[in-house]
Amino acid sequence: MTSRVLVAYATKKGSTREVAETVAEVLRERGSDVDLVPADAVGELGSYDALVLGGAIYMGRWHGDALRLLERYRETLAAMPVFIFGMGPRTLDENEVAGSRSQLDSALAKVPEVEPVLVAIFGGVVDPTKLRFPFNRISASDARDWHAIRDWADAIGTHCRSALVGAPAATGR
Repeated sequence: MTSRVLVAYATKKGSTREVAETVAEVLRERGSDVDLVPADAVGELGSYDALVLGGAIYMGRWHGDALRLLERYRETLAAMPVFIFGMGPRTLDENEVAGSRSQLDSALAKVPEVEPVLVAIFGGVVDPTKLRFPFNRISASDARDWHAIRDWADAIGTHCRSALVGAPAATGR
């Protein structure tokens, strides 16, 4: 039996989509049937066994399309395994990651019915060529840790396999 997983993402400049693509790739490698869709294009969830949802964190807020997806499908998601990631800090400095996690937790608190199995914060990307003044003066950076992203996706695959065979899986917000 194969799990059906929806990987949805909300991005402004594309780096969150790239992470979602990697998560989807890992889940496919682990045997899941995966659909990859922008969060604002999700039409239904009934045919899926799990949702992975990622959103960029800008100016202290998780991307609105990601939050709206949770709000729109809160009842369905209350009974489904949900895995959440946020992208934001310019570096993987402990304080920056903690700040981004706090911002993501604030967004998730608006939808208390949805209790994610796993939540992760991944480093963000700054590409000044895609930004307007004065932000185009910021130094370029890419704080994504691809090994951590793949490990997190692998943990989701393990959870999905365990859920299909009825074995208990680890949880934690």
